[in-house]
Amino acid sequence: METIAWVSILVAVVCAVTIAVDEVRHPQKMWIMNLVWPITALYLSVFALWAYFSLGKNASHDTMSDMDHDAMARNPTWQQTAVATSHCGAGCTLGDIIAEFSLFALGLTLFGSMLYASFAADLFLAWLLGIAFQYFTIKPMRNLSAGEALIAALKADTLSILAFEVGLFGWMALTYFVLFPNPHLEPTQPLYWFMMQIGMIIGYFTSYPMNSLLVRWGLKEAM
Repeated sequence: METIAWVSILVAVVCAVTIAVDEVRHPQKMWIMNLVWPITALYLSVFALWAYFSLGKNASHDTMSDMDHDAMARNPTWQQTAVATSHCGAGCTLGDIIAEFSLFALGLTLFGSMLYASFAADLFLAWLLGIAFQYFTIKPMRNLSAGEALIAALKADTLSILAFEVGLFGWMALTYFVLFPNPHLEPTQPLYWFMMQIGMIIGYFTSYPMNSLLVRWGLKEAM
């Protein structure tokens, strides 16, 4: 398991670095996607790499302006929903990484449990960063003021972030109580982050239906 964990993490990092290097040469038209794609690769690994070169590099101002956004909102393709889902996924992933290392370094617990502290910190940071990622997507696409864009981002990503964390937290609880009850895994172990990769993948798929609905309801942009 330790070897599998190391391989999974290293492959994911290589995929993220590959995307980031390509973005230096070919920046995304929407700058926030320069962060979303590499972060997504940290858990979706080779699938994120494939999606970036298949979908991400095709985005441009011209193609976006030519699209019928009303038609996309009524019936978004799976590709558009998948990229839209990656926004809240990136915020959740970055928030989880920051929260997990911070809690471990500070030795903080909630109700005597590191798991409950992780739930609280992960959700809070994931929500903040997810809203920030969505803000920088909605504001330029809808040409909104700062206040309007913030409200729109709150409406667009709050439910999708909650849906993501349902899948992630469910897997984290299973890992904590069933798979590794004694001793528990810690953030300094590669196996811990391999389990988190799996949890984030599950979270991505539990968030996907909610993102599809949010796009159809006009609360989130079809990417």
